[in-house]
Amino acid sequence: MVDNGGRLDEACVGDLVTLETALAGLRGIVIWGLHRDSSELRTIRLPIFSLGTLPAGPQRLDAQEADALISAGCGEHVLTPDDFVLGDDDGVIFIPLSQAQKVAELATSIRDTERSQAARMQLGATFRRQARFDDFLAARNADENMTFRQYLRSIGGAIEE
Repeated sequence: MVDNGGRLDEACVGDLVTLETALAGLRGIVIWGLHRDSSELRTIRLPIFSLGTLPAGPQRLDAQEADALISAGCGEHVLTPDDFVLGDDDGVIFIPLSQAQKVAELATSIRDTERSQAARMQLGATFRRQARFDDFLAARNADENMTFRQYLRSIGGAIEE
């Protein structure tokens, strides 16, 4: 995790930092700021999550903050060694390490449910039919406060909590 305060006027990570990160055995970099050297980073093939790219690196040398090696900010989040960072093509999430197993089990369940639904859709069973959408509309007519998520939960079809 690299905390550059969300700055958009400089890139703080490039190919050298990325190579060093890979050689240290880490599995990716999350940057609260920008990165550069995109072509080289694609060659290195270490996942990078940032606010975007900019060719210019820092032109200043700030004093290191006292907690720089034990915590890092990313937006409203402050991460410490007590946190687990997980990323994929859609972004990153921060999970308290103490909850990582529980989140992994829930995520696996959601993934499996969605894959099953998608497989049935590939065979022609629309999601509307799988979710009994007409029944939802009837339930919604009877109770205007009924949400689709509540309805799915009531029939065992909820995938997100």
